Amino acid sequence: MNDCLFCKIIDGQIPSRILYEDENLVAFQDVNPQAPLHVLIVPRKHVATLNELSQENDALIGAMQRLAASLAKDNGVHEEGYRTVFNTNKNAGQTVFHIHLHLLAGRQLNWPPG
Repeated sequence: MNDCLFCKIIDGQIPSRILYEDENLVAFQDVNPQAPLHVLIVPRKHVATLNELSQENDALIGAMQRLAASLAKDNGVHEEGYRTVFNTNKNAGQTVFHIHLHLLAGRQLNWPPG
């Protein structure tokens, strides 16, 4: 997508603090962090919302969750706790329409979240 913020970050057109990347995923720090650790995990393939996923994407979603757990461990928050969140569409708080998993940690996270 030519106008997608995350596609531009993935392509290197917009600078970001990249924490991880491979052939399928890119993880970078959120520019508006909601916790001391706030990482966005984004697939390289543009998919606007979770509603567009199919069974073919199951491994991708699993890889995103596994990467979140790995980054939590790398940042020393895996024992105290962390949260992973997908927001889908406007009323759920999705502002960039390229699926992304939020990894939040480093403070007490309240429930319910919103």
